[in-house]
Amino acid sequence: MNRHAVISGAGIAGPTLAHHLAERGWRITAIERFPRRRDEGQNIDVRGAAREVAFRMGIEDEIRAANTGEIGMRFLSDEGSPVASFPVSASGEIDGPTAEFEILRGELSRILIERTGDRSDYLFDSEIADLADHGDRVTVNLQDGTTIDADLVVIAEGLHSRSRRYVTDTHAEDLGMYIAYATLPRRDTDDQWWGWQHAPESRSVHVRPDNLGTTRAMLTFMSDVRGLDDLREDDQVAILRKTFADVGGLAPRILADLDRRTSLYFSAVGTMLAPTWSKGRVALLGDAAFCPGTFGGGGTSLAMIGAYVMAGELSCTDDIRGALTRYEQFMRAHVVDASPIIRRSVLKRANPRTRAGVRAVRAAARIVASPFGQATTRVLGNRLATGAADRLRLPDYPPAD
Repeated sequence: MNRHAVISGAGIAGPTLAHHLAERGWRITAIERFPRRRDEGQNIDVRGAAREVAFRMGIEDEIRAANTGEIGMRFLSDEGSPVASFPVSASGEIDGPTAEFEILRGELSRILIERTGDRSDYLFDSEIADLADHGDRVTVNLQDGTTIDADLVVIAEGLHSRSRRYVTDTHAEDLGMYIAYATLPRRDTDDQWWGWQHAPESRSVHVRPDNLGTTRAMLTFMSDVRGLDDLREDDQVAILRKTFADVGGLAPRILADLDRRTSLYFSAVGTMLAPTWSKGRVALLGDAAFCPGTFGGGGTSLAMIGAYVMAGELSCTDDIRGALTRYEQFMRAHVVDASPIIRRSVLKRANPRTRAGVRAVRAAARIVASPFGQATTRVLGNRLATGAADRLRLPDYPPAD
Protein backbone atom coordinates (compact mmCIF):
# COMPACT_ATOMS: atom_id res chain seq x y z
CA MET A 1 0.00 0.00 0.00
CA ASN A 2 1.36 3.41 -0.95
CA ARG A 3 2.26 5.64 1.94
CA HIS A 4 0.74 9.12 2.13
CA ALA A 5 2.57 12.33 3.04
CA VAL A 6 1.01 15.72 3.75
CA ILE A 7 3.48 18.52 3.04
CA SER A 8 2.60 21.99 4.33
CA GLY A 9 4.35 24.62 2.21
CA ALA A 10 4.71 24.88 -1.58
CA GLY A 11 7.80 27.07 -1.86
CA ILE A 12 11.13 25.30 -2.43
CA ALA A 13 11.58 22.60 0.22
CA GLY A 14 8.03 21.23 -0.05
CA PRO A 15 7.91 20.61 -3.82
CA THR A 16 11.45 19.21 -3.77
CA LEU A 17 10.39 16.66 -1.16
CA ALA A 18 7.18 15.96 -3.10
CA HIS A 19 9.27 15.04 -6.16
CA HIS A 20 11.54 12.61 -4.35
CA LEU A 21 8.75 10.94 -2.37
CA ALA A 22 6.44 10.64 -5.39
CA GLU A 23 9.26 8.99 -7.33
CA ARG A 24 9.35 6.35 -4.59
CA GLY A 25 5.64 5.65 -4.73
CA TRP A 26 4.33 7.95 -2.03
CA ARG A 27 1.00 9.68 -2.43
CA ILE A 28 1.47 13.42 -1.86
CA THR A 29 -0.90 16.12 -0.67
CA ALA A 30 0.80 19.50 -0.63
CA ILE A 31 -1.04 22.37 1.03
CA GLU A 32 -0.25 26.08 0.74
CA ARG A 33 -2.00 28.91 2.58
CA PHE A 34 -1.60 31.35 -0.31
CA PRO A 35 -4.34 31.19 -2.95
CA ARG A 36 -1.90 30.43 -5.79
CA ARG A 37 1.67 29.58 -6.48
CA ARG A 38 3.73 32.56 -5.35
CA ASP A 39 5.53 34.31 -8.20
CA GLU A 40 6.98 36.87 -5.79
CA GLY A 41 10.50 36.63 -4.48
CA GLN A 42 13.99 37.85 -5.09
CA ASN A 43 17.24 36.29 -6.24
CA ILE A 44 18.27 33.01 -4.64
CA ASP A 45 21.05 30.62 -5.56
CA VAL A 46 21.55 26.89 -5.92
CA ARG A 47 24.99 25.98 -4.59
CA GLY A 48 27.18 23.03 -3.74
CA ALA A 49 25.45 19.67 -3.35
CA ALA A 50 22.08 21.29 -4.16
CA ARG A 51 23.23 21.45 -7.78
CA GLU A 52 23.62 17.67 -7.69
CA VAL A 53 20.09 17.43 -6.26
CA ALA A 54 18.85 19.53 -9.19
CA PHE A 55 20.74 17.29 -11.61
CA ARG A 56 19.24 14.13 -10.13
CA MET A 57 15.78 15.72 -10.36
CA GLY A 58 16.37 16.51 -14.03
CA ILE A 59 15.80 20.26 -13.62
CA GLU A 60 19.38 21.54 -14.00
CA ASP A 61 18.81 22.75 -17.58
CA GLU A 62 15.55 24.47 -16.59
CA ILE A 63 17.30 26.33 -13.77
CA ARG A 64 20.10 27.35 -16.10
CA ALA A 65 17.57 28.60 -18.67
CA ALA A 66 15.83 30.72 -15.99
CA ASN A 67 19.08 32.25 -14.73
CA THR A 68 18.75 35.92 -13.81
CA GLY A 69 21.80 36.84 -15.90
CA GLU A 70 23.55 38.43 -12.93
CA ILE A 71 27.28 38.63 -13.63
CA GLY A 72 28.53 39.53 -10.16
CA MET A 73 28.23 41.88 -7.21
CA ARG A 74 29.58 45.41 -6.89
CA PHE A 75 29.95 47.63 -3.86
CA LEU A 76 28.93 51.16 -4.83
CA SER A 77 29.89 54.65 -3.66
CA ASP A 78 27.50 57.26 -2.29
CA GLU A 79 26.97 58.43 -5.86
CA GLY A 80 26.34 54.91 -7.16
CA SER A 81 29.65 54.33 -8.95
CA PRO A 82 31.55 50.99 -8.56
CA VAL A 83 33.97 50.73 -5.64
CA ALA A 84 34.83 47.00 -5.76
CA SER A 85 33.62 44.23 -8.08
CA PHE A 86 33.21 40.51 -7.49
CA PRO A 87 32.32 38.78 -10.77
CA VAL A 88 30.95 35.26 -11.04
CA SER A 89 33.81 32.77 -10.78
CA ALA A 90 35.07 31.88 -14.23
CA SER A 91 36.27 28.48 -13.02
CA GLY A 92 32.92 27.58 -11.47
CA GLU A 93 34.77 25.97 -8.56
CA ILE A 94 33.82 28.49 -5.90
CA ASP A 95 30.65 30.58 -6.00
CA GLY A 96 31.08 34.12 -4.74
CA PRO A 97 28.24 36.50 -3.78
CA THR A 98 26.65 35.64 -7.13
CA ALA A 99 26.38 31.92 -7.82
CA GLU A 100 26.52 30.34 -11.28
CA PHE A 101 22.95 29.13 -10.69
CA GLU A 102 21.23 32.40 -9.75
CA ILE A 103 17.45 32.32 -10.10
CA LEU A 104 14.36 34.11 -8.82
CA ARG A 105 12.61 32.33 -5.98
CA GLY A 106 9.32 32.39 -7.88
CA GLU A 107 10.96 30.88 -10.96
CA LEU A 108 12.52 28.02 -8.98
CA SER A 109 9.21 27.36 -7.22
CA ARG A 110 7.48 27.27 -10.62
CA ILE A 111 9.98 24.74 -11.99
CA LEU A 112 9.61 22.52 -8.93
CA ILE A 113 5.81 22.59 -8.86
CA GLU A 114 5.58 21.96 -12.60
CA ARG A 115 7.88 18.96 -12.15
CA THR A 116 5.69 17.49 -9.38
CA GLY A 117 2.19 18.71 -10.23
CA ASP A 118 1.10 15.62 -12.16
CA ARG A 119 2.10 13.30 -9.30
CA SER A 120 1.01 15.40 -6.32
CA ASP A 121 -2.20 17.06 -5.21
CA TYR A 122 -1.61 20.77 -4.53
CA LEU A 123 -4.25 22.43 -2.36
CA PHE A 124 -3.82 26.21 -2.43
CA ASP A 125 -5.62 28.65 -0.12
CA SER A 126 -5.46 25.94 2.54
CA GLU A 127 -3.62 25.46 5.82
CA ILE A 128 -3.47 23.21 8.87
CA ALA A 129 -5.99 24.02 11.59
CA ASP A 130 -5.01 21.11 13.82
CA LEU A 131 -3.41 17.69 13.69
CA ALA A 132 -3.27 14.61 15.87
CA ASP A 133 -0.49 12.00 15.80
CA HIS A 134 -2.03 8.61 16.67
CA GLY A 135 1.26 6.73 16.51
CA ASP A 136 0.45 4.74 13.38
CA ARG A 137 -0.97 7.67 11.40
CA VAL A 138 -1.55 11.42 11.61
CA THR A 139 -4.95 13.07 11.21
CA VAL A 140 -4.71 16.52 9.64
CA ASN A 141 -7.63 18.93 9.94
CA LEU A 142 -7.58 21.77 7.43
CA GLN A 143 -9.19 25.16 7.99
CA ASP A 144 -11.92 24.44 5.44
CA GLY A 145 -13.03 21.40 7.47
CA THR A 146 -11.31 18.79 5.32
CA THR A 147 -9.75 15.88 7.21
CA ILE A 148 -6.78 13.94 5.83
CA ASP A 149 -5.16 10.82 7.24
CA ALA A 150 -1.46 10.52 6.47
CA ASP A 151 1.55 8.43 7.36
CA LEU A 152 3.75 11.52 7.57
CA VAL A 153 3.32 15.29 7.92
CA VAL A 154 6.17 17.60 6.90
CA ILE A 155 6.13 21.28 7.86
CA ALA A 156 8.01 23.19 5.15
CA GLU A 157 6.39 26.58 5.71
CA GLY A 158 9.39 28.84 6.20
CA LEU A 159 10.96 30.92 8.95
CA HIS A 160 7.70 32.14 10.49
CA SER A 161 5.92 28.79 10.25
CA ARG A 162 2.57 28.66 12.01
CA SER A 163 2.63 24.87 12.22
CA ARG A 164 6.10 24.46 13.72
CA ARG A 165 4.33 24.35 17.10
CA TYR A 166 3.40 20.72 16.45
CA VAL A 167 7.09 19.84 16.76
CA THR A 168 8.56 22.59 18.96
CA ASP A 169 7.51 25.87 20.59
CA THR A 170 10.72 27.58 19.41
CA HIS A 171 10.22 30.90 17.64
CA ALA A 172 12.43 32.71 15.15
CA GLU A 173 15.01 35.10 16.58
CA ASP A 174 14.46 38.66 15.38
CA LEU A 175 17.71 40.36 14.30
CA GLY A 176 16.46 43.94 14.21
CA MET A 177 16.72 44.37 10.44
CA TYR A 178 13.96 44.97 7.90
CA ILE A 179 14.20 44.29 4.18
CA ALA A 180 11.79 45.65 1.59
CA TYR A 181 11.86 43.75 -1.71
CA ALA A 182 10.39 45.63 -4.66
CA THR A 183 10.00 44.68 -8.31
CA LEU A 184 10.45 47.82 -10.42
CA PRO A 185 10.32 48.75 -14.11
CA ARG A 186 13.66 48.12 -15.77
CA ARG A 187 15.53 51.19 -17.02
CA ASP A 188 17.97 51.45 -19.91
CA THR A 189 20.71 52.33 -17.44
CA ASP A 190 20.26 49.08 -15.49
CA ASP A 191 23.03 46.54 -16.03
CA GLN A 192 23.58 42.90 -15.09
CA TRP A 193 25.45 43.58 -11.84
CA TRP A 194 24.12 43.27 -8.33
CA GLY A 195 24.75 46.75 -6.96
CA TRP A 196 25.10 47.17 -3.18
CA GLN A 197 25.29 50.71 -1.79
CA HIS A 198 25.87 51.25 1.93
CA ALA A 199 24.60 54.34 3.71
CA PRO A 200 25.13 55.55 7.30
CA GLU A 201 22.63 54.64 10.00
CA SER A 202 22.86 50.95 9.02
CA ARG A 203 21.04 51.33 5.73
CA SER A 204 21.68 49.65 2.37
CA VAL A 205 20.28 49.90 -1.13
CA HIS A 206 20.49 47.05 -3.64
CA VAL A 207 19.49 46.54 -7.27
CA ARG A 208 19.68 43.21 -9.09
CA PRO A 209 18.71 42.03 -12.57
CA ASP A 210 16.14 39.37 -13.35
CA ASN A 211 15.18 37.35 -16.40
CA LEU A 212 11.66 38.75 -16.66
CA GLY A 213 12.40 42.25 -17.92
CA THR A 214 12.17 43.99 -14.55
CA THR A 215 14.65 45.05 -11.85
CA ARG A 216 14.69 43.74 -8.29
CA ALA A 217 15.43 46.29 -5.58
CA MET A 218 16.08 45.86 -1.87
CA LEU A 219 16.05 48.51 0.85
CA THR A 220 17.42 47.37 4.21
CA PHE A 221 17.66 49.14 7.55
CA MET A 222 18.21 48.34 11.23
CA SER A 223 15.55 49.34 13.75
CA ASP A 224 14.63 48.69 17.38
CA VAL A 225 10.95 49.08 16.50
CA ARG A 226 9.14 45.75 16.08
CA GLY A 227 6.11 44.96 13.96
CA LEU A 228 6.78 47.14 10.92
CA ASP A 229 6.34 44.05 8.72
CA ASP A 230 2.72 43.80 9.94
CA LEU A 231 1.74 47.33 8.84
CA ARG A 232 -0.34 48.15 5.77
CA GLU A 233 1.68 48.37 2.56
CA ASP A 234 1.01 52.11 2.15
CA ASP A 235 2.43 52.72 5.63
CA GLN A 236 5.49 50.61 4.81
CA VAL A 237 6.11 52.66 1.66
CA ALA A 238 5.85 55.85 3.71
CA ILE A 239 8.46 54.48 6.15
CA LEU A 240 10.80 53.64 3.27
CA ARG A 241 10.47 57.11 1.78
CA LYS A 242 11.26 58.75 5.09
CA THR A 243 14.09 56.36 5.99
CA PHE A 244 15.94 56.75 2.66
CA ALA A 245 15.03 60.36 1.83
CA ASP A 246 18.60 61.66 2.38
CA VAL A 247 20.39 58.79 0.58
CA GLY A 248 21.80 59.47 -2.89
CA GLY A 249 23.05 57.11 -5.57
CA LEU A 250 20.52 54.36 -6.23
CA ALA A 251 17.95 55.42 -3.64
CA PRO A 252 16.18 58.34 -5.44
CA ARG A 253 15.47 56.14 -8.46
CA ILE A 254 14.03 53.35 -6.31
CA LEU A 255 11.89 55.73 -4.25
CA ALA A 256 10.62 57.38 -7.43
CA ASP A 257 9.63 54.01 -8.91
CA LEU A 258 7.89 52.64 -5.82
CA ASP A 259 4.53 53.91 -7.09
CA ARG A 260 5.12 51.90 -10.29
CA ARG A 261 6.16 48.72 -8.49
CA THR A 262 4.53 45.43 -9.44
CA SER A 263 5.15 43.94 -6.00
CA LEU A 264 6.46 44.81 -2.55
CA TYR A 265 7.42 42.35 0.17
CA PHE A 266 8.42 43.79 3.55
CA SER A 267 10.00 41.36 6.01
CA ALA A 268 11.82 41.24 9.32
CA VAL A 269 15.13 39.37 9.20
CA GLY A 270 15.37 36.46 11.59
CA THR A 271 17.08 33.14 12.19
CA MET A 272 15.98 29.71 13.35
CA LEU A 273 17.71 26.61 14.66
CA ALA A 274 15.00 24.35 16.08
CA PRO A 275 16.14 22.15 18.98
CA THR A 276 14.44 19.14 17.39
CA TRP A 277 13.24 18.62 13.84
CA SER A 278 10.67 15.88 14.34
CA LYS A 279 8.13 14.64 16.82
CA GLY A 280 6.57 11.29 16.08
CA ARG A 281 5.40 11.34 12.48
CA VAL A 282 5.61 15.14 12.11
CA ALA A 283 8.84 16.71 10.79
CA LEU A 284 10.31 20.13 9.99
CA LEU A 285 12.09 20.85 6.71
CA GLY A 286 13.95 23.85 5.32
CA ASP A 287 13.69 27.23 7.05
CA ALA A 288 11.11 25.86 9.47
CA ALA A 289 13.94 23.76 10.96
CA PHE A 290 16.99 25.83 10.13
CA CYS A 291 17.28 29.35 8.75
CA PRO A 292 20.68 31.08 8.84
CA GLY A 293 19.31 34.56 8.07
CA THR A 294 18.98 36.40 4.78
CA PHE A 295 22.68 37.25 4.52
CA GLY A 296 23.87 33.93 5.95
CA GLY A 297 23.50 32.25 2.58
CA GLY A 298 22.73 28.68 1.68
CA GLY A 299 19.14 28.43 2.91
CA THR A 300 17.67 27.44 -0.46
CA SER A 301 20.42 24.92 -1.17
CA LEU A 302 20.09 23.35 2.27
CA ALA A 303 16.31 23.07 1.84
CA MET A 304 16.77 21.12 -1.38
CA ILE A 305 19.48 18.92 0.14
CA GLY A 306 17.36 18.28 3.24
CA ALA A 307 14.37 17.23 1.11
CA TYR A 308 16.57 14.78 -0.80
CA VAL A 309 18.00 13.30 2.40
CA MET A 310 14.62 12.99 4.12
CA ALA A 311 13.10 11.19 1.14
CA GLY A 312 16.16 8.96 0.82
CA GLU A 313 16.05 7.91 4.47
CA LEU A 314 12.34 7.22 4.24
CA SER A 315 12.97 5.01 1.19
CA CYS A 316 15.29 2.73 3.18
CA THR A 317 12.86 1.63 5.88
CA ASP A 318 9.27 1.34 7.05
CA ASP A 319 10.32 2.96 10.33
CA ILE A 320 9.29 6.56 9.73
CA ARG A 321 10.47 7.83 13.10
CA GLY A 322 13.89 6.22 12.65
CA ALA A 323 14.20 7.71 9.15
CA LEU A 324 13.38 11.19 10.46
CA THR A 325 15.98 10.81 13.20
CA ARG A 326 18.67 9.85 10.67
CA TYR A 327 17.64 12.75 8.40
CA GLU A 328 18.09 15.19 11.27
CA GLN A 329 21.40 13.68 12.36
CA PHE A 330 22.85 13.97 8.87
CA MET A 331 21.59 17.47 8.14
CA ARG A 332 22.26 18.97 11.57
CA ALA A 333 25.90 17.84 11.29
CA HIS A 334 26.25 19.96 8.15
CA VAL A 335 23.90 22.94 8.23
CA VAL A 336 25.57 25.12 10.84
CA ASP A 337 28.96 24.64 9.19
CA ALA A 338 27.49 25.29 5.75
CA SER A 339 25.65 28.49 6.69
CA PRO A 340 26.40 29.63 10.22
CA ILE A 341 23.51 31.29 12.02
CA ILE A 342 24.00 35.00 11.45
CA ARG A 343 24.08 37.14 14.59
CA ARG A 344 22.94 40.69 15.25
CA SER A 345 26.58 41.72 15.81
CA VAL A 346 27.49 40.45 12.33
CA LEU A 347 24.67 42.43 10.74
CA LYS A 348 25.80 45.56 12.55
CA ARG A 349 29.37 45.17 11.29
CA ALA A 350 28.15 44.60 7.74
CA ASN A 351 25.79 47.59 8.00
CA PRO A 352 27.72 50.29 9.88
CA ARG A 353 26.04 53.27 11.53
CA THR A 354 28.75 55.84 10.83
CA ARG A 355 30.28 57.26 7.67
CA ALA A 356 33.66 56.08 8.91
CA GLY A 357 32.25 52.57 9.19
CA VAL A 358 30.91 52.73 5.63
CA ARG A 359 34.32 53.88 4.39
CA ALA A 360 35.95 50.97 6.24
CA VAL A 361 33.61 48.42 4.61
CA ARG A 362 34.40 49.82 1.18
CA ALA A 363 38.14 49.86 1.86
CA ALA A 364 38.01 46.21 2.91
CA ALA A 365 36.04 45.35 -0.22
CA ARG A 366 38.68 47.04 -2.40
CA ILE A 367 41.41 44.92 -0.79
CA VAL A 368 39.49 41.67 -1.26
CA ALA A 369 38.67 42.54 -4.88
CA SER A 370 42.29 43.51 -5.67
CA PRO A 371 44.63 41.10 -7.53
CA PHE A 372 46.31 40.30 -4.20
CA GLY A 373 42.97 39.61 -2.54
CA GLN A 374 41.82 37.43 -5.42
CA ALA A 375 45.06 35.44 -5.34
CA THR A 376 44.68 34.89 -1.61
CA THR A 377 41.09 33.73 -2.10
CA ARG A 378 42.21 31.22 -4.72
CA VAL A 379 44.91 29.84 -2.44
CA LEU A 380 42.71 29.63 0.64
CA GLY A 381 39.40 29.17 -1.14
CA ASN A 382 38.84 25.49 -0.43
CA ARG A 383 39.36 26.12 3.29
CA LEU A 384 37.74 29.51 3.76
CA ALA A 385 35.40 30.33 0.89
CA THR A 386 33.49 27.07 0.71
CA GLY A 387 31.09 25.80 3.31
CA ALA A 388 29.85 22.35 4.11
CA ALA A 389 27.14 22.64 1.46
CA ASP A 390 29.96 22.76 -1.10
CA ARG A 391 31.98 19.97 0.50
CA LEU A 392 28.95 17.85 1.36
CA ARG A 393 28.59 14.61 -0.56
CA LEU A 394 25.04 13.44 -1.06
CA PRO A 395 24.28 9.99 0.35
CA ASP A 396 23.32 7.32 -2.18
CA TYR A 397 19.90 5.79 -1.66
CA PRO A 398 18.08 2.95 -3.44
CA PRO A 399 16.94 4.15 -6.86
CA ALA A 400 13.27 4.85 -7.44
CA ASP A 401 11.34 2.00 -9.09
